[in-house]
Amino acid sequence: MTRLAYLNEPGVLQNLKSRYAMNEIYTYTGNILIAVNPFQRLPHLYNNHMMGIYKGAEFGELSPHPFAIADHAYRLMMNYGKSQAILVSGESGAGKTESTKSLMQYLAFMGGKAQSGGRSVQQQVLESNPVLEAFGNAKTVRNNNSSRFGKFVEIQFDQNGKITGAAIRTYLLERSRVCQISDPERNYHCFYMLCAAPPEDRERYKLGDAGSFHYLNQSSCIKLDAMDDASEYIITRRAMEIVGISSDEQDAIFRVVAAILHLGNVEFAEGSEADSSVPKDERSQFHLRTAAELFMCDEKALEESLCKRVMATRGESIVKNLDARAAALSRDALARIVYSRLFDWLVNKINTSIGQDLTSKLLIGVLDIYGFESFKTNSFEQFCINLTNEKLQQHFNQHVFKMEQEEYKREEIDWSYIQFVDNQEILDLIEKKPGGIIALLDETCMLRNSTHEIFAEKLYQKFKGNPHFSRPKFSRSDFTIHHYAGNVTYQTDLFLDKNIDYAVNEHQVLLNASRCSFVSSLFPPSEESTKSTKFTSIGSSFKQQLQSLLETLSATEPHYIRCIKPNNVLKPAIFENSNVLQQLRCGGVLEAIRISCLGYPTRRRFDEFVDRFGVLLPEVLGESYDEVTATNMLLEKVNLTGYQIGKTKVFLRAGQMAELDALRTEVLGCSATKIQRKVRSYLARKKFIQLRLSATQLQAICRGQIARHYYEDLRREAASLTIQTCYRMHFARKNYRNLCSASTTIQSGLRGMAARMELHFRQQTKAVVIIQSFWRSYVARSRYMNLKKAAITTQCAWRGRVARKELRKLKMAAKETGALQAAKNKLEKQVEELTWRLQLEKRMRTDMEEAKTQENRKLQQKLQELQLQSKETKDLLKREQEIAKVALEKAALVPEVQVDTTLVDKLTAENENLKALVGSLETKIDETELKFEEMKKAREEWMKKAADAEAKINEVTNTMLSFKEKVTTMEAENQLLRQQALLRTPVRTIPENTSPKSNLTNGSPRSEQMTPHGTPPAPKDYGSFAQPRASFFERQHESVDALINCVSENIGFSEGKPVAAITIYKCLVHWKVFETEKTSVFDRLIQIFGSAMQKHDSNEDLAYWLSNSSTLLIMLQKSLKAVGSTGTSPQKRPQTQTSFLGRMVFRSSNITVDMDLVRQIEAKYPAFLFKQQLTAFVEGLYGMIRDNVKKDLSSLLAYAIQVPRTVKASMVRGRSFGSSSLPRGRSFSNQASYWQAMVDSLNELLKILQDNCVPSIFIRKIFTQVFSFINAQLFNSLLVRHECCSFSNGEYVKQGLAQLEAWCGEVKPEYAGSALDELRHIRQAVGFLVIFKKFRISYDEIVNDLCPVLSVQQLYKICTQYWDDKYNTESVSEEVLEEMRTMITKESNQDTLENTFLLDDEISMPISLEEIADSMDAKEFQNVTPPQELTAIPAFQFLKS
Repeated sequence: MTRLAYLNEPGVLQNLKSRYAMNEIYTYTGNILIAVNPFQRLPHLYNNHMMGIYKGAEFGELSPHPFAIADHAYRLMMNYGKSQAILVSGESGAGKTESTKSLMQYLAFMGGKAQSGGRSVQQQVLESNPVLEAFGNAKTVRNNNSSRFGKFVEIQFDQNGKITGAAIRTYLLERSRVCQISDPERNYHCFYMLCAAPPEDRERYKLGDAGSFHYLNQSSCIKLDAMDDASEYIITRRAMEIVGISSDEQDAIFRVVAAILHLGNVEFAEGSEADSSVPKDERSQFHLRTAAELFMCDEKALEESLCKRVMATRGESIVKNLDARAAALSRDALARIVYSRLFDWLVNKINTSIGQDLTSKLLIGVLDIYGFESFKTNSFEQFCINLTNEKLQQHFNQHVFKMEQEEYKREEIDWSYIQFVDNQEILDLIEKKPGGIIALLDETCMLRNSTHEIFAEKLYQKFKGNPHFSRPKFSRSDFTIHHYAGNVTYQTDLFLDKNIDYAVNEHQVLLNASRCSFVSSLFPPSEESTKSTKFTSIGSSFKQQLQSLLETLSATEPHYIRCIKPNNVLKPAIFENSNVLQQLRCGGVLEAIRISCLGYPTRRRFDEFVDRFGVLLPEVLGESYDEVTATNMLLEKVNLTGYQIGKTKVFLRAGQMAELDALRTEVLGCSATKIQRKVRSYLARKKFIQLRLSATQLQAICRGQIARHYYEDLRREAASLTIQTCYRMHFARKNYRNLCSASTTIQSGLRGMAARMELHFRQQTKAVVIIQSFWRSYVARSRYMNLKKAAITTQCAWRGRVARKELRKLKMAAKETGALQAAKNKLEKQVEELTWRLQLEKRMRTDMEEAKTQENRKLQQKLQELQLQSKETKDLLKREQEIAKVALEKAALVPEVQVDTTLVDKLTAENENLKALVGSLETKIDETELKFEEMKKAREEWMKKAADAEAKINEVTNTMLSFKEKVTTMEAENQLLRQQALLRTPVRTIPENTSPKSNLTNGSPRSEQMTPHGTPPAPKDYGSFAQPRASFFERQHESVDALINCVSENIGFSEGKPVAAITIYKCLVHWKVFETEKTSVFDRLIQIFGSAMQKHDSNEDLAYWLSNSSTLLIMLQKSLKAVGSTGTSPQKRPQTQTSFLGRMVFRSSNITVDMDLVRQIEAKYPAFLFKQQLTAFVEGLYGMIRDNVKKDLSSLLAYAIQVPRTVKASMVRGRSFGSSSLPRGRSFSNQASYWQAMVDSLNELLKILQDNCVPSIFIRKIFTQVFSFINAQLFNSLLVRHECCSFSNGEYVKQGLAQLEAWCGEVKPEYAGSALDELRHIRQAVGFLVIFKKFRISYDEIVNDLCPVLSVQQLYKICTQYWDDKYNTESVSEEVLEEMRTMITKESNQDTLENTFLLDDEISMPISLEEIADSMDAKEFQNVTPPQELTAIPAFQFLKS
């Protein structure tokens, strides 16, 4: 803020408020950091990435931050070997503790040492905070958790800058608060926590409600809404365990705290003797007795130490009684001294737990102390606190003035007239001896029957004419001190009581004799134990501790952090001007600004000054003037006065920079007018030249037409000559060819005759030689066969004996096989029987169903017939009834006649018969339905039984199949044993009809019998009797060793594919390793890849093994499948061996097998485990190559992000100022080589990956992630570093990005892929920087058209940091910025805003196994040539297939 144009209180407030609205909570005032509490979490400001940015950066180069203060202190300590101190001050709630945490976090990051249990020094110090807060914090008027002591944390370092230990020093504990508190404040938290402890703990210490204790009920505030004392008690107990305080020590600590509470409830009354005192009542006696029990001392002795005093004279001791008031003072003195000793013991215990290094000579201390206090009612506590701040302010003013003085001395300019305010007169007023306020207070306390009115009257008389002391109107005992931060009025009502602190010898002796070892350790025996009571005051002790603190700070180099609380409601986004202004005054910030501005507030290096204002005097931009001369000439040109020229900078008075800017703007305006005039003249001349060029072109066209006609005539003449030449040449060549053909025919005839004669002679000679050779071979073969027959006969006899022994062993093993075979046969019979029964039951069930169906059909037909008959009968009966009814009616009308009764009886009988028939039919229908239901139930029962029988048959079938598998396994093992026995047995039969052309081995023909796996048996080579034959297992292990030794070396590539990977896959498939349940081959292959990963510095080796491991992984992904996944039936499962060696029995022959290279294999668990391990190695190799590239590019990106000062100067005036430019001695072309170096690094990486045939999917992913890393690094640096957000820097970075874009265009798309899209953040940001007239662009155009990828928070950061160092153009308009702030606030309220606006450069392997497998075709591996080292071995002849 010392560079502000308006250095007054409104200007400072507006600057802080504007930065606070942008979440820029840190600001510099010179070397002083101002931290405004945001009352919200800003995690992006305190992560490891941010600490890495500030590590080693120059102070003031980056944005203000506590990390910059800590790094500056650390560098000064390491460079000059002097201890440092960081003073964090501010009022309660201003964020001092959080600032202290961030400082310790950075120092732990730089020191880098972990303590016991893996906890850092920072963590151990922070873990002690709950303990210190419980015993050292209390509620005040402004803060519910205010620290009532000063904490100085020492981080100790060795000569190498590593942390060796830490310690916590406490100063100025407010001891008077133990006995006296004001309303509405509270005592220390530990008292209230203990009163809210669990019932068993309160019963143990005989405690009740907190309001029943005198030391706590002096204030109406007993409980806090935001604090649960019961849970805080548990948290404090847990924190004590963490810092190493045992449970016994914890009980002793809280016993002492409870004793203090009980001690405060002891009241005294006048005794029987004069000026004596005794406990007032039974309640006081009870609390006295309880305190003695908790202290574990004698109750009577405790009472006498409170009510009596021993006066030591020259020859004897006199016991003196104390009145009630003196006894109460003695009681309070005991409570204060016990609590003070307890607090000191806790601090020492914490330091022991952390582990301080007493031999360390280098340290960095962080002081966290209370700030200036001014309340409505100010008592003795505020008096002591403000004295501390007066002392610290004097130290602060001296340091600020000293920094200004050193700056002026370093630049060798005149500074003698600058003055600063010294508050030594206020300090003399308070602490001067004799005659200071503290001295008068001690003097008044020592007098008997003194009151606060007497003390106030002494102050009025003593300091009546002092300008820093005044007496308020209408007050009899108050007084006002004019502090540096403002006037504070103190009430003297409790000054005397709070200042008295007797050092009573009886208390020392009493508690030293306690039966509790903890209490006695708090009061060790002293040399002055025989002396009498000594008067001490809290004010004097406070002053001594303050002097000790200042001595400690004076021995270190101080750094300052001023914490500001923006509002009293503790909520974000609220900035109260009056509150902040008061804190700035209390912190001395305005005074520091005033001191800086009394001299030369504007300072610029010579090169920066000439770069900006060189347009005022263009001749200084040449090469003929140095920087100092050019600066002097510029200042003389503009007629400035009052400035001074230093060694490296020019110092300007306030307002002179504005005058220079106005002159510069005027010159630039005139230059623009000249440029317009030149451009217009250029356009007119350009138009004239175009007209002249058009006329010339018309003339040229006409002349060209004439020349073309002339040329056509010449061309025709030349063509006729060419045609004549060609015809004559053709005629001559034809004659020549005829002559050559004739001569060639004659020569060929003669030469053929001579050749035929030579051939006939050679055939005759060859026939003679063949006849001789056959005869000689027949004679030699006959002799050899006789010898071999005799030898084989002898061998057969011996091997037969050995074979018979092996046969007996095999018969014993076959007995078990026979038992299994018998069980198998028995089960087969059972299965056949059950199958036959099932078929019989099925047939019976089918027959029954058919019979039931037929019977049901007959019954239904019969039922239908009966129903028809019944219907007909009913119809007939109905008709007869109608006829009878009609007949009766007629009979009534005619005269009575004689009726035939016989006919009537007959009809009646027939009617009765029909009714009976209908009833019988209905009965039959009901019976038929019942039978149908019974048959249906019976059918369901048969179906259920059939289903049960079928389930039993399936179960028996599965059992039989398992037995078959066991039998098959036994047969395979027996077959293996027979093969091994045959290999050991030398007996072989010799056929009688051997021919000379038979392929014989030891007299036996090659057997054509096939093994169970369909491959011929291995050749048998029995050698000589004298040389022992290697066992079969040894040959198998030799084959594995040969494969391992071969693929461990770089055996190159074939057809663009790695030979090692394909060779390994062929061997594993040929040996059936994938189908084994136990093998060591996979472990040995994993060891090869593991040893390859140790060469992590060589990209060539890593690329070779990445190519092999990925190719092998692709083939495994395409071929391996789980057992049973194809859905084959158990009966058709192939019979496989159960061990790897067993599978190699039939694979060691020299006969090749025709098979596909990649096919489906049912693999076991070891194969899938090997696949998983191989996947992990592919990811590891991929990550190592990517990290090596990132490491190489990181050093280049650090230089490629910003245009060096040399380049900017050359763009303005075409030269460099040498020693003051960075990097020194480089031109713009050299700086552009950083980007070219990145392109060269990418080309080198691509060549390595192509030479090692790495799959294209890995190459594409590597370059995509490398470009993402470049994008994140460049974009984050653009956001964090203010000087990077400039117009010229944007042009510089845009040129470098164009080189990367050109590289992507040159590389094949299968390698580059979408890598260029990863640069979208930095490309859009740089494109925005180089746009002219940004103030005309609207918010929607920026968000939707120019920078759609960037977030609102990132755009706001770029817009606020942008500055045009080339054309001096403006950034975006205030309306756009206001709209961005509105959107940020809205997203923050909706919790949609990200925690950080920086990009994450941590990347992982984004490839799945399916993508890797789909990237290659299995047919690409068919034509790979195997290594010659293996094909020369007979056991590896299968690799040639």
